[in-house]
Amino acid sequence: MKLLSLARDLQRRKARERQSLFVAEGVRAVEELLASPLEVVGALMVAEPPAADRLAPLRAVFEDRGIEVAQVSERDFLSASDTDSPQGVLAIAERPERSLRSVALAERSRVLVLDAIQDPGNVGTILRTAAAFDVAVTVAMPGTVDLWNAKVVRSAMGALFRHHAQPARWNELDTFLAENGVVLWGADAAGERLGDRGAPPRLAIVVGNEGSGLTGDARSRVTQTVSIPTAPAVESLNVAVATGILLHHFRP
Repeated sequence: MKLLSLARDLQRRKARERQSLFVAEGVRAVEELLASPLEVVGALMVAEPPAADRLAPLRAVFEDRGIEVAQVSERDFLSASDTDSPQGVLAIAERPERSLRSVALAERSRVLVLDAIQDPGNVGTILRTAAAFDVAVTVAMPGTVDLWNAKVVRSAMGALFRHHAQPARWNELDTFLAENGVVLWGADAAGERLGDRGAPPRLAIVVGNEGSGLTGDARSRVTQTVSIPTAPAVESLNVAVATGILLHHFRP
C-alpha cells in the first residue's frame, strides 16, 4: 500500500489495530518518535511546506536512516492529516507490543487505570503526566479512546513512545493487580479527602469518564475512593487536571 493511502487508512481505529501501526503528526511529535525506540516505516511530507526550514532536519534524518518518504501535495496531505493547522510532516510507525505480564513493579509502585475516558486530548495529557510522575503502567479499560489515536499521540508529546500504556480487559487487570499485590482505589468526588490516610506501597488509581465518573465495573472493584478538596463553588475538575493532582500526591 502506498504511504498516502496507508496514512489515510490509519485514521480508523480498526486499521491501526489490524496493521499494528499508528501515525505521529507534526514536527514535535515526529522528532519525539525518531528519538524513541519505535520503528518508523515511512513518512509523508508536503513537497513545498510553509515551514520548510523546520522540516529540513527531519528530512535529513529520514534520509540517513533509509526511511521511505512520500512527497505529496498540500491537498493530499490534508486528506491524511488530523490537525487543524498541519505542519506538513507525519510519520507512520509500528505500535509496540506491550503486555501486563512484562511489567515489573518496584516495592513502591503506582498504576494508573483509565475507565472509559473518551477525550483524546485528556488521555494524551494524562499519559504525559503519568510518565512525569513515575507511573509504572497506564491501563486503558473498555470505553477509553484508542491510545494510538492521532490526537492522543500528539497530546502525549512523546510520552506514549516510552511510557508503558496499553488497553486491557477488566479480568486481565484483576489478575495483574492480584498477582502483584496492588490495591485499587478510585477517584470520586464523594470519596475520602486526600491526605486523610497514607497510601499502600503498591497502589492503582482508577479515574473515570469525563461526564459520568467511574463505571460500575470500576466501582465494584475499588476498595477505597478518594477526592480532591476544592472550593465549594467548583463542582468538579477536568479529569486530566485531577489525575495530575492525584499522581503528584501519591507519587512513589
